[in-house]
Amino acid sequence: MPSPSKRYSKIRHSGVNSVIAKMIKLGECVDSFSKGIREHVKLSPKLSETVKGKLSLGARILQVGGVDKVFKQKFNIRDKNNHEETLLKASQCYLWTTAGPIAGLLFISNNRIAFCSERSIKISSQTGKLVKVHYKVMIPLRKIDTAIEAQSAKKTTTQKYVQIVTEDNFEFWFMGFFNLRKTLNCLHQAIHQSR
Repeated sequence: MPSPSKRYSKIRHSGVNSVIAKMIKLGECVDSFSKGIREHVKLSPKLSETVKGKLSLGARILQVGGVDKVFKQKFNIRDKNNHEETLLKASQCYLWTTAGPIAGLLFISNNRIAFCSERSIKISSQTGKLVKVHYKVMIPLRKIDTAIEAQSAKKTTTQKYVQIVTEDNFEFWFMGFFNLRKTLNCLHQAIHQSR
């Protein structure tokens, strides 16, 4: 039978290893999160505009009463036939367009994915006047053919993004996530459950 001092030494040693393992895991999480923030901010033309946009978005979310209510309000989600649409995840990201990235929120629900820009954009109305509207994209989950993680082909950047291809071959690229892997996992799970 081992002496009490040897038993104590083993317990203390395993406790130290446990603490070290937890510190390493925490360091990996912090590193992953900081990379996500770096990628998110890197897409914006100006840091001050990014901060202003994030503060404005946060204030709007608080004012409306949460991300779920923002989703339902922006996309006119109503309870139809007692089939409640449930928001599964909301992520800040950028939608890549031919004019460049547009900052906003990507919503993943049990029925669809939806994107709404942080800021409104100016477009010409039918009468020729400029009007401000939020840039929105809405794709039913049943219409999504593939959703994959992809990486920019440019050698100067390691930008990763979520590429969504619909049944009718439209492609959408969402990038600059704080945690791309979590968002993609949630999206895959939602698509799987919708089928």
